[in-house]
Amino acid sequence: MRNIFIEGIQGAGKTTLMRSLYEKLDGYHMYVEGDISPVELAWCSYMTEEEYQRTLVRFPDLVSEIEKHTIKEENHFIVEYTRIMTDTRGFYQYMEQYEIYNGRRSFDDFKNLILSRLESFKGTGNLFECSLFQNIIEELILFYCKTEEEIVDFYREIFEAIKQKNFILLYLYSDDIESNVLKIKKERSDENGVEMWYPLVMRYLNDSPYGKKFAFEDISDMVAHFKRRMDLELRIVKEIMGGHSMILPAKAYDIEDVINNLKG
Repeated sequence: MRNIFIEGIQGAGKTTLMRSLYEKLDGYHMYVEGDISPVELAWCSYMTEEEYQRTLVRFPDLVSEIEKHTIKEENHFIVEYTRIMTDTRGFYQYMEQYEIYNGRRSFDDFKNLILSRLESFKGTGNLFECSLFQNIIEELILFYCKTEEEIVDFYREIFEAIKQKNFILLYLYSDDIESNVLKIKKERSDENGVEMWYPLVMRYLNDSPYGKKFAFEDISDMVAHFKRRMDLELRIVKEIMGGHSMILPAKAYDIEDVINNLKG
């Protein structure tokens, strides 16, 4: 069994591919964004013991739920706080401050944390969504304003950390990013048809240091950003991941062929 990483830009069909593989491959464990994962920390709080204990005191009515969604990893507590359903005012905003993304850590701290967790990860038979590219590369571009060469060099170090982990990266590429974005823009709306995803992502982009320097004004800017990211990710796949990767046309692959290649 392998560790299977699934990547691609928004709307490429990562979740669909992962769920199909999970249904057809026996014995695999699936990690989606927001789960406590052995390799990723997106949408989770990463807290010292002091920060964790202070949180329990601050939200006494949620102690049992917080504890149920927490693991201890060495000297830190990881809380999948977005999995906790509550109307408690300020809870999500409070927990968000302890994420490692959105420029909340120095670059060296962020890099060391990513690499150390990948190096120490053990085990096989896992399906990981957005755990190798999407969140990390967005952080490097938007919040640390790294050049493409610096990002490629970063991934050379990542590859060194995981090349013995029996992994394969499945990368979904799209020839029509704009159509994908327009579809998500329409689909991810509330019951009254009010768009939720698009304004949230535009705010995320423009609140970043990169966005403040190069404003994202409309959907064409968002599409251009995703196109740049996809081209960079494909470069990393081809130059660094090599035989540890498989490039698939988004929504146009044969799932049985994918599975046969994984088993081959």
